[in-house]
Amino acid sequence: MGAFTVLFACSLFSMLINSATSNIIYPSQSIRDGATLLSTGGKFELGFFSPGNSTKRFLGIWYKKSPRTVIWVANREVPLSNTLGALNISSKGILVLYSSTNDIVWSSNSSRTAEDSVAELLETGNLVVREGNDSNPDNFLWQSFDHPGDTMILGMKLGSNFVTKIDKFLSSWKSAEDPARGEYSFVIDTHGYPQLLLKRGNITLFRAGPWNGIKFIANPRPIPISNEFVFNSKEIYFQFGAQTSVLSRLTLSPLGLPQSFTWNDRTNDWVITDVGQFDQCENYAFCGPNTRCEMSRSPICACLDGFIPKSLADWNFSDWSDGCIRRTPLECSDKVGFLKYTGMKLPDTSSSWYDKSISLKECQGLCLKNCSCTAYANLDIRQGGSGCLIWFGDLIDTRRSTGDGQDLFVRMNASELGVPTKKRTFSKKLAGIVSSAIVAGIGMLMLGFIISMRKWNLRKKNHCEEREEDMQLPIFDMSTIAHATDAFSNSNKLGEGGFGPVYKGILIGGQQIAVKRLSKSSGQGLDEFKNEVMLIAKLQHRSLVKLLGCCIHEDERMLIYEYMPNKSLDSFIFGANPSELIRLKFYKFY
Repeated sequence: MGAFTVLFACSLFSMLINSATSNIIYPSQSIRDGATLLSTGGKFELGFFSPGNSTKRFLGIWYKKSPRTVIWVANREVPLSNTLGALNISSKGILVLYSSTNDIVWSSNSSRTAEDSVAELLETGNLVVREGNDSNPDNFLWQSFDHPGDTMILGMKLGSNFVTKIDKFLSSWKSAEDPARGEYSFVIDTHGYPQLLLKRGNITLFRAGPWNGIKFIANPRPIPISNEFVFNSKEIYFQFGAQTSVLSRLTLSPLGLPQSFTWNDRTNDWVITDVGQFDQCENYAFCGPNTRCEMSRSPICACLDGFIPKSLADWNFSDWSDGCIRRTPLECSDKVGFLKYTGMKLPDTSSSWYDKSISLKECQGLCLKNCSCTAYANLDIRQGGSGCLIWFGDLIDTRRSTGDGQDLFVRMNASELGVPTKKRTFSKKLAGIVSSAIVAGIGMLMLGFIISMRKWNLRKKNHCEEREEDMQLPIFDMSTIAHATDAFSNSNKLGEGGFGPVYKGILIGGQQIAVKRLSKSSGQGLDEFKNEVMLIAKLQHRSLVKLLGCCIHEDERMLIYEYMPNKSLDSFIFGANPSELIRLKFYKFY
């Protein structure tokens, strides 16, 4: 009776496993073709299936509501030829799929093993291997979410784990009937600053751009906005961040088309919510290096300001693949600046450098110090912007964003900054012309004022020069007279009359002079002074002291006479008889 009871219990347990009443596989059990595992909430199911009209058998996971919607395949490269396959778990915690001939078709091949391990299908759709009493996700020995197929669902990550060296990416099926890895893949590229790429083999077809703190710049429409991006020293990954009861998935089709689906309970079917039908500007590097692509202009490709087509002939035939080069080589000096572009999908970051901790101003300073730096931008657009992203060399795959692009600062020679281009709008040209005219007008007025002032000062400084030819007198400047009289020192003062003092002086050549400095209170005008000088110059008499010249400096008016010692004129005219003395040393008509 006891033996019969045990046998009955084992048979019953086996029937429960085969009828999908459990979500766990124990080392003593197997899942054979026709039997399934069902997650605890009944959302996902694991078992064997044949895609489309194929007769090949694969082990996979699908939605219970939609059995033909497979989200993961174990043996996608090695199908089973019949329905005699079986899945079990070893005592060390390794999942193994056997063929009818007992050959290993696929295994989890985990580097971590443990005793008393089980395999469990979680309600998230994740098949995991764990120790029997440990449900901590951080301690899973293996999980299917680390090895995605063509579908991404809630909780699944795309990226790289730097500790386990596991890369997680989507890869398309070869066809609707062959889940083997196809040509297309959706990956997080970790070269430089990470970015999301759609690739065909090793060729990049589309680049979603770097993460800006909220989303991937110009991300493909099938990727929901409600997502999460984590980047630290241990791992980098992107995943759907919003928890929701609505079934949704992102699938990469065999033709490389990302498609987003949502389950509709009313129609009991999937509804396409978005399809990644990208415009021409989303084709990777469509316009070549150092260009910007804009769907709203014609042609859609244009060189960045300060750049010219590398091949003008090809450019004129709408072959933009060679892109543009700088009009003048970039200088390695302080004679450089930056041209700001707004609303841009940032260039390819695979050759970039980044720092999450510094400001945009510090970022600019670093770019200025590095002669290889060609552009910079913020890493994170939130709260006014933070972090630094710097590019070196050519700027690849830059476009005017149709959504929420970023500011990009392109390094330029100072000579290139402000140079008008043919593509400037008429209003900008007009504003430039008007501004130039205003500046030129002001400049001409200032120049005229300066010239007038110089002429006025020149006349004021030495007005005698205007009549020099008529007066036939030398012209003395103020510095010469000041030097000769020792700055009109009192020790050189000969005397003073009603019209001002007289000073003795010695010119540089040794000639002695007498300088009559007209008082500012004399009341004599400039014209009167000139007329007087001309009159004295024309009078030639042996009894008159010779007038050597004149000087006018600002408000100063001076007559320069030949100096004669006391009695020299007396003796010359009348001999030594003092009673006949005539003192006419400074003849003046007043």
